[in-house]
Amino acid sequence: MLLRISGTVNDSIVDGPGFRYTIFTQGCPHHCPGCQNPQTHAFEGGKIMSTSELLANIRKNPLLDGVTFSGGEPFCQAEALAELGREVKKLGLNIMTYTGFELEYLVKNQDAKNHYGDLLEVTDWLVDGKFIESKKSLNLLFRGSSNQRILDIHKSLTAHKPITTNFGTDFA
Repeated sequence: MLLRISGTVNDSIVDGPGFRYTIFTQGCPHHCPGCQNPQTHAFEGGKIMSTSELLANIRKNPLLDGVTFSGGEPFCQAEALAELGREVKKLGLNIMTYTGFELEYLVKNQDAKNHYGDLLEVTDWLVDGKFIESKKSLNLLFRGSSNQRILDIHKSLTAHKPITTNFGTDFA
């Protein structure tokens, strides 16, 4: 399956816990003022890569703890990312996904056509909510503005409500 991406980072320590392979998807409907990745907004930009190419790159780094899907807006390419995510999980790696949508919106609007549920299913942690420049803080863990939440997706989906995490005791 193909993905339109802006780029990748092979060994990020700022896009989630541990060493991460980060995929920046191309295309975002949110256009948040002050976004740190404005080059990812245009849906026609970036480059096309297959999920198998990305998986091969992920496999090359034995130090990885996980993979991060960032953006752009990953949920605009949920089907391909879910496919990649299933293969990433087989490698024993965790997945963190960033989105400008809120979890409640994704759950309410998931269907077989948009594959939101499929991407949520492979995601361990979700950073949700639009970036709001007036709520920006450099003191926040793995997020840009204080309105954004870091959610434990498995616990959230089981409880049918958002369950936040701070990784203090949740990440091993």
